[in-house]
Amino acid sequence: MKYLIVIISLFAFGVIQAQELYVFSDPASNVPAKSVTAKVSAMVMPAQAWNSRAMQRYAPEVMVGLNKKWMLRGGATFADVHTTRFKWESVYAYAKYRFLSKDELHSHFRMAAFGEVAYSNSPFHNEEINLIGDKSGAQLGIIATQLWHKFALSGTVSHTQVLDKSRNDKVQYIPSRLYQSMNYSLSAGYLLLPFNYTSYKQTNLNLYTEILAQQTMDRQRWYVDVAPAVQLIFNSSSKLNLGYRFQVGGNMLRMSEETWVLSYERTFLNLLKKKRK
Repeated sequence: MKYLIVIISLFAFGVIQAQELYVFSDPASNVPAKSVTAKVSAMVMPAQAWNSRAMQRYAPEVMVGLNKKWMLRGGATFADVHTTRFKWESVYAYAKYRFLSKDELHSHFRMAAFGEVAYSNSPFHNEEINLIGDKSGAQLGIIATQLWHKFALSGTVSHTQVLDKSRNDKVQYIPSRLYQSMNYSLSAGYLLLPFNYTSYKQTNLNLYTEILAQQTMDRQRWYVDVAPAVQLIFNSSSKLNLGYRFQVGGNMLRMSEETWVLSYERTFLNLLKKKRK
C-alpha cells in the first residue's frame, strides 16, 4: 500500500506541478510535504565590455517540505565573481508559507508569503541588489500562481533591504550606494511533453519564459531582464534546467547583464515521514 501511495505522489508531482517549477523564480506552491530536495546550480556570466573575463558562481542548496503550507531552503555560493580567486562567497536561508489554495481537477490558484536572509563576504560592488552571492540583506515578498492544465502563470513582488556596515558609517560614497529595492517577476510555464500520460516514469519537457525586474528606492536605478528556459523532469523526481537571462532595458550598473544557468535537483519524497511501528 505504501508503495502505491508513493507512486501516486510521484505522478501527481509530475503532472500537476511540472509547469510551475520555474528556473529563475519560485511559485506559490511548495516542494512536496515531508520531502527533501537537493539542488546544485551553475551560473556563468560571459565577458562584458567592462569586464574582460567570464565569471562563474555555484550554489548548492537543500529544500525541505515541512508540510503542505511551509517549506524551508538553505544554501551557499562559491564564485570568482567579485575576485579572480574562486572561493566561498555567501550563505542564505529562505522560508515560504502558502496561505491560500483553491484547487480544482485541472487547475489551482495559490498564494504564498516568503522571507529570505543572506550573508555575503563579497565586496560592495555595483548597484544591483542580489542576495544570492552579492549582498548581505533581508527580503520579504508575496507570490500568486495560477495553473490551467498545462499552462502556469506566476507573479512575485518583494522588497529587499541590504544590511551592510557601510549603511551606517559616515563615509560619503560617490555615487551614493543603493540599499533598498522593489523586485518583480512574471513567470510562465508550459508542459510540452508528454502529450498524454501513461506512466509517472515518462520524461517531462517544460518551456519557460520569465520577466525579472528591479527598481531601487535610494536612487532611480532599474533593470528588466527576460529569461527563457527549458526543463527536463525524469521519473517525476529529478529535474535538469537550462536557462539564459539577459537584460532588455535599464540604467543600473551590474556585475553582468547576461547569465547562463544550468541546474540539477533531486527530490526524495516522504523522507521526513515517520515510520509506523
